Amino acid sequence: MNPWNVPIGINPLSWMNDDLPALGGDTPLSTALREGADIGYTGFELGNKFPSDPAALKAVLAEYGLACVSGWYSGHLAQSTVEDEVKRCSAHLKKLHFNGCKLLVYGEVTGSIQGRMDIPLSKRPRFTDQAQWAAYAARLNVFGAQIKIRYGITLAYHHHMGAYVESPQDIDRLMALTDPDCVSLLFDTGHAFYGGAGDPVALLRKHIQRVAHVHCKDVRASVIQQTRNQGLSFLAGVLNGTFTVPGDGDLDFNAVLSALHEANYEGWLVVEAEQDPAVAPSYAYAKKGYETLRRIVNTLGVTQAEVH
Repeated sequence: MNPWNVPIGINPLSWMNDDLPALGGDTPLSTALREGADIGYTGFELGNKFPSDPAALKAVLAEYGLACVSGWYSGHLAQSTVEDEVKRCSAHLKKLHFNGCKLLVYGEVTGSIQGRMDIPLSKRPRFTDQAQWAAYAARLNVFGAQIKIRYGITLAYHHHMGAYVESPQDIDRLMALTDPDCVSLLFDTGHAFYGGAGDPVALLRKHIQRVAHVHCKDVRASVIQQTRNQGLSFLAGVLNGTFTVPGDGDLDFNAVLSALHEANYEGWLVVEAEQDPAVAPSYAYAKKGYETLRRIVNTLGVTQAEVH
């Protein structure tokens, strides 16, 4: 085997939370960047404390020797027109392009309850018929094609709890209806399990040729079950400890990364875990997540000569 030079990045959620600003709200961006670089991460996804100006963003990341991995975009194509969506996203796309990003993290937020503390996950929005699914997929295809032509950026669709595309069946349908040249998949291990994939690796293998980006998020299965049983919201589950970093929960990241390695995946592995830093200290947990992935990546990338 050849060494696997897949890059490992992190989302700033380990230090500060966009949906729950009280979590890590006092932590300066410089702390997250300094600690992330010190741990060994080579890039960061964006969050609400990063500069919005493209050049300023590039400068602050360069100060710590970090790359801009990508950034979440709150999409509205479930109801919006492609034209309006391209206009709404243009500043974000220009920022990503300026900073050398190759993909857009697209999260559908139309009707989403992911940011609502008071609404249980069972009340998430759903498409009610095939025509709605087909129309949505068609808009995603056009949007994805346009951002690729204009900015050289790939649409990486983030399936997410509390949104239209949550379950394995939703992911299957979206992948079947969209054009691989226009819409890629952001595979999130934690959301895959939470969404109903008892075996996230099987779901990953099913769609692995569409995967352009991976969020490595571990879960505490008992907390997920409790959240479901009690009819709690997504954010209530987060506060109760639904998610954690790789190596600290119930998912098998050896199997996840093995599947990606076998498929010659070359995109980012991004540690992402919505947690309260007062309960899960940022540096310690970010370090644990990095060391877990680095150990597995290094093992998978050992050459035959070294094995013998």
